[in-house]
Amino acid sequence: MLADSGYQGLTKLHAMAKTPIKKRKNKPLTKTDKENNRQLAKDRILNENVIGVLKRFKIISDRYRNRRKRFALRFNLISGIYNWELAA
Repeated sequence: MLADSGYQGLTKLHAMAKTPIKKRKNKPLTKTDKENNRQLAKDRILNENVIGVLKRFKIISDRYRNRRKRFALRFNLISGIYNWELAA
């Protein structure tokens, strides 16, 4: 599980969770810590871009006010549109 720095406590709940390392007040990050943070950001960027596209369609950014049965169908349709745009 890859998460951003807002989920620092996640590593206590899930052993496989990876979050970036924060710098402390008098302890700057080492080069390896910076490289690890950059690699984590590179791995997460694809997922973040897809979430951003779904938010543009307003299906996950606003409250869904239609029938709950249709949510999965609409979500899959929007995902299909996104995948079709990737292929083109």
